Amino acid sequence: MFIVTSANVNGLRAAAKKGFVEWLAETSADAVCLQEVRAEESQLPAEVRAPEGWFTAHAPAAAKGRAGVSLYTRREPDAVRVGFGSSEFDSSGRYIEADLPGVTVASLYLPSGEVGTERQDEKVRFMDEFLPYLKELKERAAADGREVVVCGDWNIAHREADLKNWKANQKNAGFLPEERAWLGRVFEEGEYVDVVRALHPDQDGPYSWWSYRGRAFDNDSGWRIDYQVATPGLAAKAVKAFVERAATHAERWSDHAPVTAVYEM
Repeated sequence: MFIVTSANVNGLRAAAKKGFVEWLAETSADAVCLQEVRAEESQLPAEVRAPEGWFTAHAPAAAKGRAGVSLYTRREPDAVRVGFGSSEFDSSGRYIEADLPGVTVASLYLPSGEVGTERQDEKVRFMDEFLPYLKELKERAAADGREVVVCGDWNIAHREADLKNWKANQKNAGFLPEERAWLGRVFEEGEYVDVVRALHPDQDGPYSWWSYRGRAFDNDSGWRIDYQVATPGLAAKAVKAFVERAATHAERWSDHAPVTAVYEM
């Protein structure tokens, strides 16, 4: 089995104080992809910077306190790469990938966007650059006999089944028609597979993010924006995929929940 988990930690230093350290000690994952770390490596406490039993790679953002992605793997990667060849985004703490035997695992934090602002323009520019890279990555991996899984906070709900209040969010970032169409291109043109949806084709959710406002978590009024997007060969080996939803609001260490997939290699 090869187990991969993706988690937006909403600030790793804060998450470490609220249960992430204990979760990491108990997980059976072989690779853990983190997003929104929001810290330089030197700012992280030792138990999350370099925990025992893990090889770690951190890609902080040049802008202090923003974004940041990390990879934790049980075995030492053959190679680690930060960014995807973008002059604008390679120092933004939004993408890191590592080569493990037979598979490249990546952690992605796609910009969230905000309609009518520069943040949305930034998101569009990122998407425009990232899709060609995904196609190239798949081709390069195939030439090496490798599979790919890009885990992370994609900040897009692809279908109506991927968020509770879809009717009220059709003009909001994360569920805009053009964003959903772009993610569709990842699956169609890029020939990648949404692993969780492939294993749960007919259900709403499972959601992976809930606002801290109101009772969104208690009412399961969430969004499914955290994905494991894999090449078809790896996706076909997925036997289980699930969201590690906390038992109660008080036990959450992030506004996102870990998304885990089990691949039978």
